[in-house]
Amino acid sequence: AYFLQDDARVDEITILEKEDAIGGLCRSIRKDGYIYDIGPHILFSKDKEMLNLMLDVVPETNRLRRSNQIIHKSRYVQYPFENDLSKLPEEDLSYCITAFRNNPYENYDAQNMLQFFLKTFGEGITNLYLRPYNEKIWKHDPSFMDTQMVERIPRPTDEEIMRSAAGETVDGYVHQLYFDFPKAGGIEAVVKGFADRLNGKCRIYLNQVIGDIYKEGNQYTVKTDKAVFRSDKLVSTIPVQELTDRYRGSGGQRAYDCIGNYVKDLKYNSIIIAFVKTRENLSGNNFAFMIADKQVLFHRISKMDFLGEQYKTDGASYMVEITFRKDDWIDNLSQPELEKRIRSGLREIGFIRKEEDADFINMTKHEYAYVIYDLNHKSNMDKIRGYYDEEGIYLNGRFGNFEYWNMDRILRDSKNLAEKISGGRDGL
Repeated sequence: AYFLQDDARVDEITILEKEDAIGGLCRSIRKDGYIYDIGPHILFSKDKEMLNLMLDVVPETNRLRRSNQIIHKSRYVQYPFENDLSKLPEEDLSYCITAFRNNPYENYDAQNMLQFFLKTFGEGITNLYLRPYNEKIWKHDPSFMDTQMVERIPRPTDEEIMRSAAGETVDGYVHQLYFDFPKAGGIEAVVKGFADRLNGKCRIYLNQVIGDIYKEGNQYTVKTDKAVFRSDKLVSTIPVQELTDRYRGSGGQRAYDCIGNYVKDLKYNSIIIAFVKTRENLSGNNFAFMIADKQVLFHRISKMDFLGEQYKTDGASYMVEITFRKDDWIDNLSQPELEKRIRSGLREIGFIRKEEDADFINMTKHEYAYVIYDLNHKSNMDKIRGYYDEEGIYLNGRFGNFEYWNMDRILRDSKNLAEKISGGRDGL
């Protein structure tokens, strides 16, 4: 809407939002005077135009230097793992160095995520951290995931590995070494910044639960539980599964009858976000912590206090992330059971001394969180996009387009989409 609104040929833009606030996964949750995000959002990007745009719409940001740690056998290893190997126990360090320098997999073409890890880092780094962490976060064997998530990771050189092993912490992924975060309001401040810049053509309707969607001639009709909306163009940011369940094409045929098998085969994870306050700050001046140990339920924990004065509390406050699949054993845990396991994990990683030192402020579940790039993802999405292209429907956003994209990439895609709608073969 932001990118399209200045086109003189656009008379009206209607935004339908299911929740009582805009933003999707980029919302911030307020509870008992605390504010936290749905996962650890930060503002960084190699795409400087989109990064500057995000920074421009926020009144003020804090500029911060990344301090992320991997907790491995009660030791802090600075992220990324391969750049801080000297922190490992001697046996693990030797395993990583030897397997990296004598790697039987390096000349193979990687066909999946696991093969990429073995080819790029060797068995030591793969087996000690990359394999167990990715199994934990994705709940999916990495040998059945393609390389879309990881193919941009640079291969460390022998020199970098030896410097890392000798005690030098080598900064990796330097484009995200420094990042910004809104001084107030959480990550939702970015979303609100864009909303505040929408002109009078744009109207946002909250609490609109989408029902039937269909096409008649060249016009689209969207029914919600409160109203009926009609338009000449339709951009869908709802999960493509939900769109396919609700949409009927111009001939009256259900989308599900045409592409349902491909949609059913798409894989994704849901997430639990717990906001926990501890009586002491035992984690140092760090932001995010990754834990591959499968005895600990959560895969990542992030400290809101790190992000600026407005987010600090007595002791420390953390966002705890737990991925799950609908109806799996984690989904079936009661809230008391989840709290017990989280307390146990916090004690295991040394963030509390005893389990009563953690107070739970809030816990929420979000069905659509992580897109999984399994081996069928690309072929499935090619079929699904082909169908909606024929129907003239534009897919947009992480789950609308079913791509594991961050805010900057979604902004770029939205700008490109607005230009496509305004001109070219899809011109107004």
